[in-house]
Amino acid sequence: MRIATWNINSVRTRIDRVTDFLARHDIDVLALQETKVSDDKFPHQAFTNAGYEVAYHGLNQWNGVAIASRVGLEDVEKHFPQQPGFDKDLTKPQAREARAIGATCDGVRIWSLYVPNGREIADPHYDYKLRWLDTLANEVENTLAHQPEKQLLLLGDFNIAPLDEDVWDISFFDGKTHVTEPERAAFDSLLEAGLTDVTRNLIPTGYTYWDYTAMRFQRGQGMRIDFHLASRTLATGAQRGWIDTEERATKGASDHAPVIVDYHTARLDDVR
Repeated sequence: MRIATWNINSVRTRIDRVTDFLARHDIDVLALQETKVSDDKFPHQAFTNAGYEVAYHGLNQWNGVAIASRVGLEDVEKHFPQQPGFDKDLTKPQAREARAIGATCDGVRIWSLYVPNGREIADPHYDYKLRWLDTLANEVENTLAHQPEKQLLLLGDFNIAPLDEDVWDISFFDGKTHVTEPERAAFDSLLEAGLTDVTRNLIPTGYTYWDYTAMRFQRGQGMRIDFHLASRTLATGAQRGWIDTEERATKGASDHAPVIVDYHTARLDDVR
């Protein structure tokens, strides 16, 4: 099964690029983040025309996640259990944002995740980011404790560069989010919960995001913040991976590049 993740930075703006990408790379399942569209305006017909089922979750012009699959799409969930919410006014209800969607695709439980950015270290959004990741790690640990052979895949924009070499200049990020020890520890907690960073294993180096400003892409000044994290059963079948930097290089591209991995998966009946 060929599975990709891509922060598309507006699915309506780039829907033709998405369908071209699906065909060009023969993708089985695509997880999208930052779709930036409410459900009533999601371009689902384009996916149907391309031969894909699609599940999506968007509340407004911010955030938004989706999963497109041509190998089945079952048991859709629009939040993971106990997912925290956020409002910048902490006296108001902390509503859950459209940052997670899960579905089962031919026996693989897939979650498309758009982890909160954090904004600034002193911002409440940073604390929200850490709570969000901590809750996610607890859910993964509980799931795999009860179903150790489960084929589980978390993929998306994690908004964390786990290692210094995952950014173009670590000194540039001094005092900024994405590289702080609490964020990196939160990322590590997902691995400690039973997941493997298969993209790191298959693609030892390479960035997945380049800011639009200051010609970051042209200067090679990027960040590695998009990942596939797989359970043990699924990770053993990860065979090949690559970052589609050519897609990022073209005019009108998202600021993220797609990350693609080929998996040899067990069929659903084999893992029940």
